[in-house]
Amino acid sequence: MRETPVVSSKTLSQRAGSTVVLKAENLQRTGSFKLRGALAKLDSLGDRCARGVVTGSAGNHAQAVAYAARARGVGCEVFVPEGATIAKVEAAAELGARISLTTGTVDEALAAARERAARGDVAFVHPFDDPEIVAGQGGLGVELLTQVPDVARVIVPIGGGGLISGIAIALKSVRPEVQVIGVQVETCAPFPTSLERGVAVAVDSALTIADGIAVKRPGELTLPLIKRWVDRIVVVGEDEVAEAMVFLLERAKLVVEGAGAVGVAALLSGRIPPARDATTAVVLSGGNVDAGLLADVARRHESQSGRRLVLLARMSDRPGSLARLLALVASRGANLRDVQHIREGVELHVRETAVQLVLETRSVAHAEDVTGAVREAGYPEPRLLR
Repeated sequence: MRETPVVSSKTLSQRAGSTVVLKAENLQRTGSFKLRGALAKLDSLGDRCARGVVTGSAGNHAQAVAYAARARGVGCEVFVPEGATIAKVEAAAELGARISLTTGTVDEALAAARERAARGDVAFVHPFDDPEIVAGQGGLGVELLTQVPDVARVIVPIGGGGLISGIAIALKSVRPEVQVIGVQVETCAPFPTSLERGVAVAVDSALTIADGIAVKRPGELTLPLIKRWVDRIVVVGEDEVAEAMVFLLERAKLVVEGAGAVGVAALLSGRIPPARDATTAVVLSGGNVDAGLLADVARRHESQSGRRLVLLARMSDRPGSLARLLALVASRGANLRDVQHIREGVELHVRETAVQLVLETRSVAHAEDVTGAVREAGYPEPRLLR
């Protein structure tokens, strides 16, 4: 195991209004906290996993179990739902796991893994609903007690509940006054309703940018643990998670997946206030994000902040027309990133063409200034695209 660093964030602290630090578990071996529980579980199994282990996972747990199995010299099979992040699945395979794709979500993958374990002598390793897994994740809480002596509030992502259960037990067993707050994403948040009703209630969908915590039903073990040990749970939106990912990339220089960024999203959105006159620690639970998704999130942020402008304009299809438009754009201080002629799907005169410009701008006001200049120059219906 690697003792992951605690990273200070002046910008986040200023925005939140109090001291905030980041527990960078995205820098853990295999890229997430999951390795803690996997190593603890395989150690507890001993010779019972000599014929190998099997699990179901969307990616992070798969990598952790594959790593732990390789360290013990045993085989590993992982059932993965179709549509799981390719980078995570490939990483598990590179660690020696045998991958089997399943339809549905993680729940169906876990059911297939249980069935496989029942048919043979391999040991089943649950991603969260297991005492040894929970205990292993609690090691993160033990580290926080020594790394952040004045910690008063800890914000933790919640998927199945194993991570927050272990952290809360570890922290509150030593310092009961420390608050532990969980965060789920609105498109897959079964815990608030389940805690209210006192039984595990499944949600219909698990489609979310935070795929690492896309668990549709709380665990039978973790639900009562969270009810006893966790102070409260909040829910954040998909857009807020995306903005938190970009914030961490730009300001903290940390690559964090959606599931790992939900705590920062809760702080930036004001859903969770920081502790006053003490330190708030935010757990960045993982960093295994697909490069394509990260690029999409960054582009979306650039567009919304006015740093990326996509402009569609109609113009005369004569020599020099494009040069005049580009000269106009340049005169307003915009930088051309890409240009494309579009002659289909747009209503055009026979002597007209349309061009799509991708421009680098400084702000929303600057983007509006460029668009206004194009409109004032007589170009018909310049459209701002997102």
